[in-house]
Amino acid sequence: MVRAPGWPAVLSEGSVTVRPLRLRDASAWVEVRLRNADWLAPWEATPPGLVMVRETWAQRQTISVYRQMLHRLRQQARIGMALPFGVVFHGRLVGQVTVSTIVRGAFNSAQVGYWVDSGFAGRGITPTALALVVDHCFGPVGLHRVEANVRPENSASQRVLAKLGFREEGLHRRYLSIDGHYRDHLGFALTTEDVPEGLVRRWRESRYSRP
Repeated sequence: MVRAPGWPAVLSEGSVTVRPLRLRDASAWVEVRLRNADWLAPWEATPPGLVMVRETWAQRQTISVYRQMLHRLRQQARIGMALPFGVVFHGRLVGQVTVSTIVRGAFNSAQVGYWVDSGFAGRGITPTALALVVDHCFGPVGLHRVEANVRPENSASQRVLAKLGFREEGLHRRYLSIDGHYRDHLGFALTTEDVPEGLVRRWRESRYSRP
């Protein structure tokens, strides 16, 4: 069977590992997501139809929902349209980084989204995981550009991108449906030319050069 470039993959830096999401992650994923409702819900996309049926956060964080999501992402990964990674810290699932909307040809670009358990925020886990994934995208996956879109109010996510040197490229008006309304997002991006030394190396050097 022909595999998509760069998939599957397991990537590590220190105590942080990113690896393909697994079926047996379901219980841990649900537990983390339920416990982090206030931390995650304001930033997560919700198709407009969900609002009409008034689904709660808890109803969207179940083992059944996880399995459906994983099935969809695995299908996309097999044909080279997505890279669904779990973020593991000291052996514990603490977050997710998903590369999606991979477009080849002249564009050769993708989008990346990420989240982490609030109890593990501020430890450098998310920027480390994101740096690993971006380097992988620019290396074995063969992409030229990776973009991330975050709400202007999401200062924590913007700090992650700033630490890694993502370039702010503009404001996307009413870009994505969240909680029943299309919300503005700020667009950030990196290309291969921006990080010839590799993003993990840049992040590692910036962390250890701080006083």
